[in-house]
Amino acid sequence: MKVLMVLTSHNRLGDTGQPTGFWLEELAAPYYAFQAAGAEIVLASPKGGQPPLDPKSNEPGFQTDATRRFENDAAATAQLASTVPLDRVDPADFDAVFYPGGHGPMWDLAEDRHSIALIEGFVAAGKPVALVCHAPGALRHVLGADGRPLVDGRQVTGFTNTEEEAVQLTQVVPFLVEDMLKANGGVYAKGPDWHPHVVTDGLLITGQNPASSEPAARALVQRLRQGA
Repeated sequence: MKVLMVLTSHNRLGDTGQPTGFWLEELAAPYYAFQAAGAEIVLASPKGGQPPLDPKSNEPGFQTDATRRFENDAAATAQLASTVPLDRVDPADFDAVFYPGGHGPMWDLAEDRHSIALIEGFVAAGKPVALVCHAPGALRHVLGADGRPLVDGRQVTGFTNTEEEAVQLTQVVPFLVEDMLKANGGVYAKGPDWHPHVVTDGLLITGQNPASSEPAARALVQRLRQGA
């Protein structure tokens, strides 16, 4: 089992001057879920190298056993510091792909042609794709084999409008994940804000928020064990 994890390279919250990036829990918890399943893990990002961490995700209130473990894991942090550039990644080399969130993906992965082609390549090859929290924003321009949006007619979830309102970034983000998924024809469903909620529809697995990251990873492992 070989799993690709794709992280953002974007480090600024729009024009606010505030930093952003990937959300640590959404990398760390899935990373160890995949490791526990015996998977080989490769980390990638649009620019390669060290991706930007959203500093808020490492504040005491957001730290978890998984984040603390990751930060003290020399092999994991070394891997994070040397992510593979997306343009060097071939879906044929992997069994599945997982996208952690954080606000960063809203700016780069949503528009990155290599990311778009990567997701389309995984789906075309019958390989599962999982995205959590803001990362479903990376599906914005992804098309299915029929030329329609990949999410059209599919059961999906992602960061809710009310969760975005709660973090006071509704007017900062380039689009709202919930609205975009609905506009692209997705059959959007959500659970209570900040509670785990994962939706699986064929090869597509989506998680609503940070609390959904580990359950989404487990759903991806289960899918791989069942066979795509």
